[in-house]
Amino acid sequence: MSHKAGFVNIIGNPNVGKSTLMNAFVGEKLSIITSKAQTTRHRILGIVNGDDFQVVLSDTPGIIKPAYELQESMMDFVKSAFEDADVLLYMVEIGEKELKDEAFFNKITNSKTPVLLLLNKIDTSNQEQLEEQVQLWAEKVPNAEIFPISALEGFNVQEVFNRIIELLPESPAFYPKDQLTDKPERFFINETIREKILLHYKKEIPYAVEIETEEFLEEDDIIRVRAVIMVERDTQKGIIIGHKGSALKRVGVEARKDLEAFFGKQIHLETYVKVNKNWRSNQNQLRRFGYNQK
Repeated sequence: MSHKAGFVNIIGNPNVGKSTLMNAFVGEKLSIITSKAQTTRHRILGIVNGDDFQVVLSDTPGIIKPAYELQESMMDFVKSAFEDADVLLYMVEIGEKELKDEAFFNKITNSKTPVLLLLNKIDTSNQEQLEEQVQLWAEKVPNAEIFPISALEGFNVQEVFNRIIELLPESPAFYPKDQLTDKPERFFINETIREKILLHYKKEIPYAVEIETEEFLEEDDIIRVRAVIMVERDTQKGIIIGHKGSALKRVGVEARKDLEAFFGKQIHLETYVKVNKNWRSNQNQLRRFGYNQK
């Protein structure tokens, strides 16, 4: 029996539903999802296995014009997604008319790799608007196959996946068949805590935060975790902690519930807040947190 395997990379503007789609394909919450832009900072692999295929999906940060070092690194993850793709998923949402970066857009329209253009959030549109959008994108990206989808509602998601399988090259699996992602456990702890901060804090706070899991001890019936929330300034530390620690406690309680569901075990989670001045513009700190891998 022949076996297909390949890398399928999802790119697009911030907030178009890339993480929702990957989680729908994988059947697990690997990428955090919020309504805020720049939720995804890393390139996250999700692996879907079948008897005769392995799809290695890659969720990437939304395409933006970088304003500081961290964002430069985030865009490097997007650039790398063009280099190793067997299938490129270019995701847009209803009402969108352009990619924020023209150089990236030119890469898509000139891609030798098969491109599936996914027009997402069609559950928020009507038939007339949908037809207009399909025509617009057919003209803008003539090298793409267009699929109207709703990643949130699951509409047409299986059809896209079936087409991906058809387009994959024959190849042995790249990863063990029981592997779900390339990221370690600590990564998902960090991301789950960061998601709660994105949900509960406003303005610059979520973007000035990075999480580091200092301790991960797995026992038979419990996982003990100690995580540090890094901020850039003392004022941010006070906001994260909140009055008598109430804000930090809420983050911890919600993160623990999600982590218990993800790991299928009881979680003992301790969180601390530390100031790490201007880490987003510090090359050494960015490398430490898994950015700037060049």
